[in-house]
Amino acid sequence: MSANRICQLFGTKYPIVSGGMVFCSGWELASAVSNAGGLGLIGSGSMTTDILKVHIAKCKKATQKPFGVNVVMNDKAISQAHIQLLLEEKVPIVFTSAGSPKLFTKELQKNGTTVVHVVPSLKLALKCFEAGVNAVVAEGFEAGGHNGLEETATLPLIHHVRTHMPKEMPLIAAGGIASGRSIAAVFALGAEGAQIGTRFAMTKESSASPKAKERLLRAKEGDTWLTVKRLGPTRMLLNDFGKKMRELSDSGASKEELAAAYGMHNTRRGLFEGDVDAGEIEIGQVVADCNDIPSAEEVVQRLVQEFNEAVAQVGKLTM
Repeated sequence: MSANRICQLFGTKYPIVSGGMVFCSGWELASAVSNAGGLGLIGSGSMTTDILKVHIAKCKKATQKPFGVNVVMNDKAISQAHIQLLLEEKVPIVFTSAGSPKLFTKELQKNGTTVVHVVPSLKLALKCFEAGVNAVVAEGFEAGGHNGLEETATLPLIHHVRTHMPKEMPLIAAGGIASGRSIAAVFALGAEGAQIGTRFAMTKESSASPKAKERLLRAKEGDTWLTVKRLGPTRMLLNDFGKKMRELSDSGASKEELAAAYGMHNTRRGLFEGDVDAGEIEIGQVVADCNDIPSAEEVVQRLVQEFNEAVAQVGKLTM
């Protein structure tokens, strides 16, 4: 796995990004991934500004390598407060999602920050290009957590975006990637980086509860579901909570009813506090292939080795 535009943009050895996941991606995971040669992200979506400040400070002490913060923009007041903190702390890289890429991009870039925006469609990728972001993450609906209304899978999404988005915009693939072989597949379609969530959520440094990690080790194919689509498509584990939300969604419940039953407190209850039956666990389809809890460094090393082996194997093929 050699350096490319994504490595040059982030100042990393490898074009591997650990997704900024709520209740999983704290300073410990972010710094471990960065120290291993990737780009570690702190997930600010579940943090107050004061807590985020602590995570940034600890991350700076734990690594001299580049790291970033993911900012979810569905709450304008909270995201604005987070962005102000990132400007003050001079965080080098910021990923934004769930809002307009025009909102904070120029302000961050004037401060010397590299800005990346996450999208589920070509339409929104083109808006990112117009907004002048430094790179785009195109995320397929295999991903855990919140997804796009289009429900486009990663392979057709990456092919479509790379075909129609101007080539000068670097592209990172996300959704359903947990091995070096998967990275090789999206690179063949034109991606230059991979953002990986589920595999890094199930590492020693992930701040997810040990009980949640243990439960995820038992997850099989088909144990996640994209549900609450009227509220916002969300992929979650089909535990008791997930099944309840699916039944409620399938019954035709209103947005208000879904919101009342959903709530961030349930995500905290499942992922962070370890109530693996009654709490929500947002996780991707590839959880079925994540069968251990290694260190983040081990994951990065595996990804690189598997990628190199896959590329070498494909290089022997003819058609």
